[in-house]
Amino acid sequence: MSIPLIIQKLKAVGLKGRGGAEFPTWQKWLWVKQARAKKKFIVCNAAEGDPYSKKDGYLLNHFPEEVIKGIEIALRTIDNSQAFIYLRQDYYQKFRNKLIKLAKNLPIKIVKKRGGYLSGEETTLLNVIEGKEAQPRLRPPYPAQAGLWECPTLINNLETFYFVAKIYENKYKQTRFYTLSGKIKNPGVYQLPLNWTIQKILEQTNNLPKTDFFLQVGGIMGEIILSSETNKPLKGLGVIVVHSFQENPIKLMRGWADFFNHENCDRCTPCREGVFRIEEMIKKGKINFKELEDIFFVLKQTSLCPFGRMVPLPFESLIKKIILRKK
Repeated sequence: MSIPLIIQKLKAVGLKGRGGAEFPTWQKWLWVKQARAKKKFIVCNAAEGDPYSKKDGYLLNHFPEEVIKGIEIALRTIDNSQAFIYLRQDYYQKFRNKLIKLAKNLPIKIVKKRGGYLSGEETTLLNVIEGKEAQPRLRPPYPAQAGLWECPTLINNLETFYFVAKIYENKYKQTRFYTLSGKIKNPGVYQLPLNWTIQKILEQTNNLPKTDFFLQVGGIMGEIILSSETNKPLKGLGVIVVHSFQENPIKLMRGWADFFNHENCDRCTPCREGVFRIEEMIKKGKINFKELEDIFFVLKQTSLCPFGRMVPLPFESLIKKIILRKK
């Protein structure tokens, strides 16, 4: 089977998924294209459950035509396919009618997200679309092998479909969208080059603090880095949150713990009990760092899905780089 031109283009420019995992887009497309099945599905994931990320809303507001174009290209590339646009609740209310109008007669259905943060995880959203409980699936099989109704399913972030349209038209300029927030002058969503360092992004958007600062990069599950570590490109979700050293780091941890405890699905014991114990310890103000280290180890080694395995990262990096350094 020959490889379609658009998949060749996706490979040539090196486009990676923009939902955080950075998996090569062309590879997903090729797997689903070559899968032997009578029916296939395409999902545009616009769940955007991370409280720091605003790019999906920005794209739906400013570039919905390009998003639909990217999905249309996928429909033409993958035979016998049907598409779903999976929208966060407020995006569903705000953009559903516009997207239906733009989709015209294309086989695209608009689906409202049910549940919270974890409902944006790729196997969880499959269950939601099928009308099942919003919980993650065991992998393998992966969605490209057996996704919606056990059929091969291509899942890409909304930003990825936007850039598919640009690549198709030979207008891709190796850029991506970044969400900047926190203790800065000009928060917002910016389209900037992929190879810019975090330092350059802050400088060029006039958001580089004049006082000492630290950052969380990659969203609420992202790593804490120091101002001396900004001379590198931003990976993952494309989120930068700037914090002042005057902020209380324990308060920051309390906010994360509350979010993770509220958003975990309760399906697996390590995540359910581990996140509860982290929040309990922080709220009581009696943090045992050795005990936290043990909880983090269990979460990373035994959690069912990436949610539990990623929970430790912001805590571990904040403790190491900020809290213990102040002692």
